[in-house]
Amino acid sequence: MTDGDSGSPRHSWLRLSAMALAAILLVGVGVLVGQKLLPAESSDPLTTSAEAGFARDMQTHHLQAVDMSMIILEKSENQAIRTLAYDIATAQGQQAGQMFAWLIMWNLPQASSEPPMTWMMDDGEHDSHGTSDSDSSTAMTMPGLATYDQMEALRASTTDADAMFLELMIAHHAGGVDMAEGLLERSTNNVVTSLAEGMVAVQMSEITYMNELLEGLEE
Repeated sequence: MTDGDSGSPRHSWLRLSAMALAAILLVGVGVLVGQKLLPAESSDPLTTSAEAGFARDMQTHHLQAVDMSMIILEKSENQAIRTLAYDIATAQGQQAGQMFAWLIMWNLPQASSEPPMTWMMDDGEHDSHGTSDSDSSTAMTMPGLATYDQMEALRASTTDADAMFLELMIAHHAGGVDMAEGLLERSTNNVVTSLAEGMVAVQMSEITYMNELLEGLEE
């Protein structure tokens, strides 16, 4: 393998996939072996709790961000956008693994019989940042989630891929912030709220940065 090959988008994708898988496995093994990876709470969340709903839905949300990032890593030659996409994919892949492990620790199923985002519907219908032209009920109810058509357009895009990625990820991050803030309004679980607070801070900062990158593309 040449040095050029080792730095190619395809090899970056393989390294990133291995890192994400390793993060999920390490978190899961820590939970299953010692169940000491997370601080103990007075009682575990119920399957209908905000904490469980957040853990399930945010995994779905994060994994789409990873997918978006993988797509643009294959397409973009803009180093700032590539670095951002790599950072988003690694961070959100690890967080998805962490939330997967929470559900194992709480002895709860990874999927729920309730529709997505039910845990945020206790105070009325939640506004969605996503578009409503998708056949997917998940995309219509989960804030910021890109539709199937939007994801396919990103995959097929050529000259406008960078701008499309930034626009989709800005909306995606805004939806993620809404979800994290919704959890913070409903939970006193220190482990879950700590992660949610970090998500809000990081994603708000990245939204600002992505808007700057988008403005730079338009100049």
